Amino acid sequence: MSETPENTAPQAREHAARAGQLDAADPLGATVRDRFVLDDTVYLDGNSLGALPRAVPDRIADVITREWGELRIRSWDESGWWTAPERIGDKIAPLIGAAPGRVVVGDSTSINVFKAVVGGIRMAGKGCTEILVDATTFPTDGYIARSAARMTGLAVRPVEPARIADEVTERTALALVNHVDYRTGQLNDLPGITTALHSAGALAVWDLCHSAGALPVGVDAHHVDLAVGCTYKYLNGGPGSPSYLYVRESLQERFDSPLPGWNSHAEPFGMTPDYAPADGIVRGRVGTPDILSLLALEAALDVWDGVSIEDVRTKSLALTDFFLDCVAAYVPPGRVRSVTPQDHGRRGSQVSLACSPMRAGSVERGGTPIAAEVMAELIRRGVVGDFRHPDVLRFGFTPLYTSFADAERAAWVLGEVLRALPEEPAVAGAGR
Repeated sequence: MSETPENTAPQAREHAARAGQLDAADPLGATVRDRFVLDDTVYLDGNSLGALPRAVPDRIADVITREWGELRIRSWDESGWWTAPERIGDKIAPLIGAAPGRVVVGDSTSINVFKAVVGGIRMAGKGCTEILVDATTFPTDGYIARSAARMTGLAVRPVEPARIADEVTERTALALVNHVDYRTGQLNDLPGITTALHSAGALAVWDLCHSAGALPVGVDAHHVDLAVGCTYKYLNGGPGSPSYLYVRESLQERFDSPLPGWNSHAEPFGMTPDYAPADGIVRGRVGTPDILSLLALEAALDVWDGVSIEDVRTKSLALTDFFLDCVAAYVPPGRVRSVTPQDHGRRGSQVSLACSPMRAGSVERGGTPIAAEVMAELIRRGVVGDFRHPDVLRFGFTPLYTSFADAERAAWVLGEVLRALPEEPAVAGAGR
């Protein structure tokens, strides 16, 4: 740690000591952290790409050299390749509060969003004319929802998540909502929104990309209809690892996938011209699965052995609270403000800070926003988060491997970087 300004030195010593105490008492602590390949970098971008679990390289080496290299085609049966999408789905299921047989893994998040939205529209009641889309959604979800609506003759209506309960009508087929806002880290009310949708006769389709593996979801308990999530963030499955699709058990018989493929056929090797869907969650499959990525994910999920998602949530909230305390102590007043809710019930597992000031006219003139420059400097100094346009510094906390010492160091380096910036007037309306 660099030399501290006089007014922050006592606070720095206090927070560093507190970080040590919290790490020593952490029930996840070193035992789980050691399951990952880490270095001296403070890695706070697990909400974009999780760290590498130690078990993955050897597993993939075996898949390549023995299962593919020696067994070859026999591995579809002898190595269990054929059943991997459902088997790995059952490993993800408890992390989102689902029973076995309700999650299938395969395809990209975008493809599974398409399946869920169109499949949901096909199950909706007659007379439905619209779908609601989270107005703050990750852009791809909105793009796919609009495309699905055009294909099915429905309209799309963007609605802020907090307003969905008031805006849903008997004409609404479904709502596609993000459980956690990717930009601000706000946790949306999955139980309340789902109940409101059902009361109006609409289905609830949830995007769990920024919540699964960071906090309890409870898809079964809250009667979620369909859900989709990626596996390369808090589930640490690797870059581009396959997505998953959840279909409520009572809906599986009615789920009519818009992408019927031979892998989801009741008799996949019958090669008949007519399509007959398989029973259960298997009908969420499409074509030949990406075996290398699937089996890397399966090995990555072993890090969850003996880990309670409730303990993960407890640590997540403690980490983000502690980080915010350190930011308040180390960062010059007025340079950042949190756009992540203080309320634990409305917070995911990230902290997003609107960074002021922004250089006047920098965006309009094609320049780089201050926040982008700050994040680039943080990364240069060994603290990895990410930047979201126009002014958000985003820090993701993955409780399986993020320590309280990491949180304290990140806040300290952020303070150093911001103290080095010249004072400039903030742009009105910066942030979100």
